[in-house]
Formats: sequence, structure tokens, C-alpha cells
Amino acid sequence: MLLNHAFGLFTRPDEEWKSIRKEHVTPRRVYVAYVLVLATIAPICAYISTAYFGWSVGDDNRVVKLSEASALQLSVLSYLAILVGVFSLGFAINWMAKTYGAQEEHDRSNAIALASYACTPLFLAGFALLWPVPWFNALVFLLAMVYSGYLMYDGLPIVMRIPRAQAVMYVGALLTVALVILVATRAGSVILWSIGFGPEFVSG
Repeated sequence: MLLNHAFGLFTRPDEEWKSIRKEHVTPRRVYVAYVLVLATIAPICAYISTAYFGWSVGDDNRVVKLSEASALQLSVLSYLAILVGVFSLGFAINWMAKTYGAQEEHDRSNAIALASYACTPLFLAGFALLWPVPWFNALVFLLAMVYSGYLMYDGLPIVMRIPRAQAVMYVGALLTVALVILVATRAGSVILWSIGFGPEFVSG
């Protein structure tokens, strides 16, 4: 089962990457059995916390929430953004493969698998959203991003079969792509908010 890799990537990443390389699972199966499942964590937790728990604003401890419809709408959009982001990162890994000495694949199997599994810490960090405190969420996701970057660096030489020295530059280029994807997502959010998909706040 593909979800078994999630635990292994935290306990024995090198061995897990070798196993992932040997499996050579199709992009569709990785998406259906892994990404589509784990990507739901953050949107579901964010929906629950923003619609039902809320967060405090100011010194008067006034609790602010999102309406259920607004929270659901934003959660669905976030879910779609995660799916597009992971696929885009996988596409970038395969697109830059030849540049860094790896073999480009027609079906992008290893590239999509590498992107999907490297994002595992970010998927699991979504549980932190059950406690909607900005500094706590930022810290958890920062730590998750650092470990995801490490997994990417550790997995590239194994999964894409390149020298480890090349992995440093490869990861640097991929982190740049990830930053572009993040900025594009934020810009898309602003556009959606401006055309009527913005959050609807209610007092708790």
C-alpha cells in the first residue's frame, strides 16, 4: 500500500526511496492512492477549525469564524490548489531531468512519485490547522517545508539516478519552481477573492 511509504520517509528515507524507485508506480495510481488521500488533511482540518472553532482577535478574546459555506468553498479551492501544485512540481522535476543528468520519462512516473512523496511532511502538517493559531501553524509548516526539502534532496539521486553533487543544484531549481507555484497560488487567491469568492467572517 502506497500510504505505508509515509511512515518510512520519516524513519528510513533512503530505503524508502529505493523501494519507491523499484515500484515505478504510474502517476495515476500515485495520485489516486496517495496524493488525493493525504491532500485532504489540510482542507478538512482548516474547514473544521475555521467554521467551528474560530480564532481570537485582539485583546478582547473575540472569536472570529468563517461561515460554513465560505469555509467549505475555501477548503475545496485549497484542495484543488494542492493537487495542481504537486502535479506541477512533478512536471518540473521531469522537465529539468536532462539538464541535471537524469533520464526524462514519457509518463513522468518517477518524477510524480518524487514530488508526491517529498510533499508528505506538508500533507501531514495540515493536522496543525485544527488549532488555528497563526504563529503555531507557520512554525509547523516551516518545519514541514524544511523536511520536505531534505526529502527532495535525499530522494533525487536515488529516484532519478543522478550524482548526489547534481542534486544540490537540482533541488535549488525545484525550490525556485515551488516558490513560483506558491506565489501563483496566492495571486490566484487574490483574483478569486476579488470576483466574489472571498471569505465570509462571522463572530463566534
